[in-house]
Amino acid sequence: MVAQKQLHSLEELDQFVAQKGKKLLFKHSTICPISTSAYEEFQAYLLEHSLEAAVILVREDRPVSNAVAERFAIKHESPQIFLLEDGEVKWHTSHWKITKDAISQAVGA
Repeated sequence: MVAQKQLHSLEELDQFVAQKGKKLLFKHSTICPISTSAYEEFQAYLLEHSLEAAVILVREDRPVSNAVAERFAIKHESPQIFLLEDGEVKWHTSHWKITKDAISQAVGA
């Protein structure tokens, strides 16, 4: 399992996105029960798969969260997950659609 990092700055976001290969980016609201459930699914996926991953706490690091929406032109939602590959969004979804199986299918596609 690869421990995911928290992204607190635009610089950290830039570095994460610039990495080659597939990686997961999860936008998490620590006060939302739906987000907590989705985060557990994300964690369950990472327990079984070695994939670079990062988390943005949307309330604590709002500028970083907003930068993701602007950079990829994808409306902000929370929770929200992105599969990035070589700097591009290959897949994204939000809320109850974030499941371990959905992540597996997206990464395997």
